[in-house]
Amino acid sequence: MASALPVEAVNALVATLDALAATDNTIRSNAEASLNDEWIAQRPDMLLVGLAEQTKGNAQDHMRSFAVVLLRRIAFKPAPGYPEESEKTIYDILNDIARKNVHDLLLASFAEEQVVGVRHKVCDAIAEIARHGLYSSYKWPDLLQALFSCSKSPEAAHRESAYRVFAAVPTLIGSQHADILKGAFQAGLEDQSQEVRLAALRAYCAFLLEAGSNTRSALSALLPACLNVLPPLSTTHDSETLATALTSLIELAETHPKMFKNYFTMIVQFGLSVIKDKEHEDVARQAAMELLITFCEGAPGMCRKEDSYASNLVVECLAFLTDVGIEDDDAQQEWNETEDLDADESDANNIVGEQALDRLARKLGGKTVLPPAFAYLPNMISSTNWRQRHAALMAISAIAEGCEKIMKAELSRVLDMVLPLLRDPHPRVRWAACNAVGQMSTDFANTMQAKFHERVLSGLVPVLQAPEPRVQAHAAAALVNFCEECDNATLEPYLDGILERLLALLQSPKKYVQEQAVTTIATVADAAEAKFVKYYDAIMPLLINVLKAPDAGKEYRLLRGKAMECATLIALAVGKERFAPSAQELIQVLGSIQQSVVEADDPQASYLIPAWGRICRVMGKEFLPYLGAVMPPLLEAAKLKPDFAVLQDDEEKEKYAAEDGWEFIGVQGQQIGIKTTVLEEKCTAVEMLVCYAAELKENFQPYVGPILNDIVVPSLKFYFHDGVRSAAAKCIPRLLDSIKLAGGDVKSVWDTVAQKITDIIKAEPAAEMVAEFFSAWNESVEVVGAAAISAEQLAAFITASESQIQDYGKRTEARVEAAHSGDVDIEEDDDVMMEMEDDEAMLAEMSKAFHMTFKTINTAFLPHWERLLPYIGTFLNHPEQSSRQWGVGCIDDLIEFCGPESLRYSSTFLVPLGKGVTDPAPEVRQASTYGVGAAAQFGGEAYADFCAAALPALFQCIQIAGARDDENIYATENACAAIAKILRFNSSKVQNLDQTVVAWIQTLPIICDDEEAPYAYSFLSELIEQNHPAVTSQVPVVFKAIVEGLEAAILTDKVKERVVGATKQLMSTTPDASALVSSLTVEQQQMMQKLFA
Repeated sequence: MASALPVEAVNALVATLDALAATDNTIRSNAEASLNDEWIAQRPDMLLVGLAEQTKGNAQDHMRSFAVVLLRRIAFKPAPGYPEESEKTIYDILNDIARKNVHDLLLASFAEEQVVGVRHKVCDAIAEIARHGLYSSYKWPDLLQALFSCSKSPEAAHRESAYRVFAAVPTLIGSQHADILKGAFQAGLEDQSQEVRLAALRAYCAFLLEAGSNTRSALSALLPACLNVLPPLSTTHDSETLATALTSLIELAETHPKMFKNYFTMIVQFGLSVIKDKEHEDVARQAAMELLITFCEGAPGMCRKEDSYASNLVVECLAFLTDVGIEDDDAQQEWNETEDLDADESDANNIVGEQALDRLARKLGGKTVLPPAFAYLPNMISSTNWRQRHAALMAISAIAEGCEKIMKAELSRVLDMVLPLLRDPHPRVRWAACNAVGQMSTDFANTMQAKFHERVLSGLVPVLQAPEPRVQAHAAAALVNFCEECDNATLEPYLDGILERLLALLQSPKKYVQEQAVTTIATVADAAEAKFVKYYDAIMPLLINVLKAPDAGKEYRLLRGKAMECATLIALAVGKERFAPSAQELIQVLGSIQQSVVEADDPQASYLIPAWGRICRVMGKEFLPYLGAVMPPLLEAAKLKPDFAVLQDDEEKEKYAAEDGWEFIGVQGQQIGIKTTVLEEKCTAVEMLVCYAAELKENFQPYVGPILNDIVVPSLKFYFHDGVRSAAAKCIPRLLDSIKLAGGDVKSVWDTVAQKITDIIKAEPAAEMVAEFFSAWNESVEVVGAAAISAEQLAAFITASESQIQDYGKRTEARVEAAHSGDVDIEEDDDVMMEMEDDEAMLAEMSKAFHMTFKTINTAFLPHWERLLPYIGTFLNHPEQSSRQWGVGCIDDLIEFCGPESLRYSSTFLVPLGKGVTDPAPEVRQASTYGVGAAAQFGGEAYADFCAAALPALFQCIQIAGARDDENIYATENACAAIAKILRFNSSKVQNLDQTVVAWIQTLPIICDDEEAPYAYSFLSELIEQNHPAVTSQVPVVFKAIVEGLEAAILTDKVKERVVGATKQLMSTTPDASALVSSLTVEQQQMMQKLFA
């Protein structure tokens, strides 16, 4: 075939290709310059046609391969001479003749190429052009017919190539009738050639991922033929090919797991057989494990109903967990001496097993996972084989979060299994025991720290002195997890022992041990707070010396960064006064380090940003002189844009190391990478802006305009990182406050940001993020006040809220439907529980936003708020507790801030509010009793009948079994306060008033709810001052309620003063007052003596 190009152009191109493939750097660099400057920039048509000709006609295999790869990469580069926003590629600007030549040459090569590797690259190029053509103006009319013809070729290689393209661009065949597709896929799946069957399987799965429900349903009949591709691959132990096939099924199962329902038993049995078969390479066994685990995440109900699923899969996960390390002294020494602690984060079987067990537990829960797990774990814990003990500990770490509810009840027994292994003779078992303690400290937070601190710390702290550095470091890391959730009173007795050992670790020859020790000291200081003062003089100078030391090389920069973090967290813990003598020295050394940071990958930069923020929090406005030096790098970091990489094949990924923060996902045959470390740095920077604005207030005003316009507003839609968006939302009210305090025009700024907030609330799909923006509205309204809020803003806010209420309703309906169908067990499925928690948080923040808006503008909010009344009415009678609670909360605000005006909506809420007082859910009872109290206090005479009628239910609420248990106490105390408010403010319709007062006193004390206690104790003081018979008839009851209320220390100073005065009056008129005092505990007597002195 004659070339479409002049001979001299062909020769020049061939010479360029040869030079590009040269090993000599100079020759190759010159060739690259020629390619870019002479070919791509000046004659792209000729270049791509020439590359297509070389793909078809060059005699050398490697040059044909090189030419087609180059064609693919160049074709979709940005077109020279076109603006970036046009998104024009080189292929888009080819003339029609050149493009047709490329198409024809590639199809000819596709039909004729005999070398498998080259033909596959031709397929990839065809697929890429076809994919691009789907979204461009040019078409390739001959392609589809050529591919279907090829799929029927007598040559297996041609048939395989056709399905390869279909797999890469499944939408290419989307317009074909289902019967045509069914015939094509069936022929491929039943082909005599294994390579064709595999390609057809990949194409079939890829197509179903893109297909509509009707087409997918029509093609689902081919699933048995698809699954039949697998057994021959397993029989011959072709592990790589089997793993490839399973990967395609995994992708389909992730999206459409229920397609496999009729064949699930067969899939489970096959998957388990592959997992158990140790003649298979790990890649196949792990792929089989991944396929089965994928089903539990997409269709947990289907998995629970399959008897062989969970019990067998848990056992295989445990077996994978035992596949750790080799029995070799050199290997153990290497494990202990390595500096690469991330070496364990690999695709080793034990890591895969651990992750699989975690995912199983999170989706199926303790009821399903714990019985098979604990059928083996006790024996594994006591095994003489260290791998068994190690595996058992890692299994406990893995399942703790998903099985938290059941395991918490048995936590003491679980610790009986784990804690002795902190003294195990094998270092890797001790390491795993530390891992389990750390994980459990997080998963059973508060319970571990409150109930088992002595057992845990007495076992863990000595491990800091282990002979192996890796065990030392992991014990210190576990201590971080424990201390993060520990209060300072609990931690105080252990501080000496902990810090003595951590200071010793700072002398370790292993840098990673030093780094972990510094991190742990920082966490201990953060938890200990003021109790850390006694250790300040021993530790702060050491940290400053680390920071002052000459730069000993890049490998020590992370240690210095952690020292910055530790020193500034200690400063926060001990407070301004204690930190003051060290402040200037630390500030100077941090400033010096900031000047020395010049490399983009220097980790010290990311530690400096929050370090300065902590110092500002300690020093307050005394930090102002340093702000000029701190702000420029901070603003630069806050403006960072994400680093992207779009790769055509996996080979290029080697240039983008995971340790440098690169993460990749596959999108339409390409690898899209983003550098996550940049996102984290940007997030930290925006968070620090919140800190500076909050601490420096009006003094921060000069920075507000640029920050708001250039950073905060754009960051509200920074969809690459939720943390950035959250921090930007938190920044808004702080910046508005800075403007207001500085006497600026807060209204004009609010006009801009209010629209941004409501626009995002209206469209945002993630409940977790919606909560952040409702919070921004709430806090901003509190700052700007009624005068700045317009009717248009209120209308937009309600429209946005309505959109979120509708979305929430759809999610709750979907959950109820899934629960009824057996697809999910709401109480056992971690993901569903997290979704519900996100929804509850969103509703809570929405309620706070309504509350603040009502509080700020009162009845002016009603014309807009009443648009939500139909939803509120529905939610008041909703089966889901969080919905009822939200509905009642809305009514509470209506009554509290609109008083008698609220009664016009009573047909919607009065009956549900009354019923809510005895609702099964304590959260609903609390909200309802508060609402009744609000009606009494703010509703006036119009609510008198309702209040009187509510009294029996309020007393019933207080008398339920376990009324003062942790989960019920706030509902109980709100009911007590509500009765007080009725008796104090709205008692005109109450029958037997004096008897009711007597009964109310017997519902005291209030010792938890600091908002409601003042109402109750003010009313009690009033009754004492009046010498009310209800008081004088039961003085011991009254006295006990007063003592317990004062002991709880939740009364405001004003109310406490009144209570003390009333009590003195009561005691002065009580004949046996000394007997009452003597009945108190020693601590209570001391408290009363102090108050009454």
